[in-house]
Amino acid sequence: MASSTSSNTHLLVYTFQPPGHIIPLLDLTDHLLRRGLTITVIISASNLSLLNPLIASHPTFLHKLVFTDPDPDHNPSSDHPLIDEVLATQKLFDPIVKWFESHPSPPLAIISDFFLGWTNELASHLGIRRLVFSPSGALGYSIFNILWQDTFEINALNSREDESFLLSFTELPNSPELAWCQLSQLWRSYKKGDPGFENFRKGILDNMTSWGMVFNTFEGLEGVYIDYVKKQMGHDRVWAVGPLLPDEHGAMGSTGRGGSSAVPPHDLLMWLDKKRDDSVVYVCFGSRETLSEKQMSALTSALELSNVDFILCVKESDLKFITSGFEERVGGRGFMIKGWAPQLAILRHQAVGSFVTHCGWNSTLEGVSSGVMMLTWPKGADQFANAMLLVDQLSVGIRVCEGGPEEVPDSTELARILDESLKSDRPERIKVKKLNQTATKAVKEGTSIQDLDSFVMHLSEL
Repeated sequence: MASSTSSNTHLLVYTFQPPGHIIPLLDLTDHLLRRGLTITVIISASNLSLLNPLIASHPTFLHKLVFTDPDPDHNPSSDHPLIDEVLATQKLFDPIVKWFESHPSPPLAIISDFFLGWTNELASHLGIRRLVFSPSGALGYSIFNILWQDTFEINALNSREDESFLLSFTELPNSPELAWCQLSQLWRSYKKGDPGFENFRKGILDNMTSWGMVFNTFEGLEGVYIDYVKKQMGHDRVWAVGPLLPDEHGAMGSTGRGGSSAVPPHDLLMWLDKKRDDSVVYVCFGSRETLSEKQMSALTSALELSNVDFILCVKESDLKFITSGFEERVGGRGFMIKGWAPQLAILRHQAVGSFVTHCGWNSTLEGVSSGVMMLTWPKGADQFANAMLLVDQLSVGIRVCEGGPEEVPDSTELARILDESLKSDRPERIKVKKLNQTATKAVKEGTSIQDLDSFVMHLSEL
C-alpha cells in the first residue's frame, strides 16, 4: 500500500529502445506506481504504444515525456549501430534539462537503462540521484562490465584469430569461462580511440559510480552475483526485484505484453487447451535474434523428425528459410506464429513443457517463472552467460546448440533432445519446478518484494 511519503516521490524513468530493454523497465514502473510513486517516463514516439496500457491504468500518477526518435549520426569509425543509437539519445540532454527546470515538482531521481550511462552526468547536472536499471541478469551484466574495464586486454584480444579461445572471469563467483566467439559482439568490435566507442565505454564504466542499481533477478537465481555487484559498487544500494512479470489481470497482462500478438491469443490458447500437460515444446528466439538458412533448416528438420507438439515463433525475415510444405507435413502437431508471440501466456500454459530459447534475459526469467525446462541456443549479447547459468550452475536446462552464433545443430540429435525434454523424470524439469516455486515466493513474500520495498523507501527518504 502506498504511503503519503511515497506518493510525493517523483521518479524519472528512461528506457532504451529495443523491446527487450523497454518491457522489463515498464514492468518495474507498474510495480512502483502501485506503491504510490509519481513517475514520468521518457519514451520515443515509436514505442509509445507499449506505455499506453500503463497510462490507462495509472492516469493520475504516470506521465510521459515523448520525444521523436533521434536520428543516429552516421559514425563510420564505430561501425556499430548500437553505438550510434546510444549516441543519438545524448541529443536529449538539453531538452530534458529544459523540461526539468520548468517542472513545478521535478523528479528527485532518474532510473535509466544501463546503456544510457551518460545520464550519470545528466543527473549530476540536475542535482538528483541516478540509478541504473539492468535488463540483463547480474552475471551477464558483471561479465559485460569487466570486458569494458581493461582496454589493453581488449586490444590484445582484438587481434586473436582463435574463435574458441577461452576467457576466464576468475574474479567472479564460480569462475565462469566463455569462448571469444561467445562474448559480446559489440565489445569484440571495439576500436580504441574511436570517439563513439570511447563515449559508450565511459558510460558503461560510469554505471558503477551511480547512486544505486536495480536488477530484474532474484536471490535464489543469482544471489552470489548480486553480492559481487554490491562489493564492486561499495554499498548495498543494489536491489534484486525480479522476476518483474505482470499478473494475468494487470494492465500489462500476459497476452498483450510487449505488443499485439501476430495471431489471436484466443485461437492459440484454444489450441494449447487441447494438448496434454507438459506435452508442447515452445520455440522462440526473442525480438531481435534471427536464424541463418542452415540453422532454420536444421531446426525445422528436427521438429519434423521429433514426435513433439510444438509452437514455432518465426520472424517475418526468417520465413523465407522455411521449406515449402512444412506446416502441412507437421499437421496438427505444430502451430506457427509469424511475428510477435504472447510469450508469457504461452509459457504459463500447463500444456507447455519445454522451451527452445536464445536465452535472452527476459525469456530466461519467463521460462524459470513458468517452471518450464530450457533448451538453450544462445546467439549473442549476454545469452551465452545466461545459458551457462541455466545449464552449468542451476541444472535447469540442456544445451541444444553450443559454440558461437553461427553454430548449426545436428537435426537428428536435436529431435532426440526435443523428445527427451518432455519426459517427466528429467532432472532438469524437476529442478526448474523447484526454482519456479522459489521465484514465486521471492516476489510474493520473499527477497524480491523486500528489495522492492527497500528501493521505494530509499527513494522516499531522498
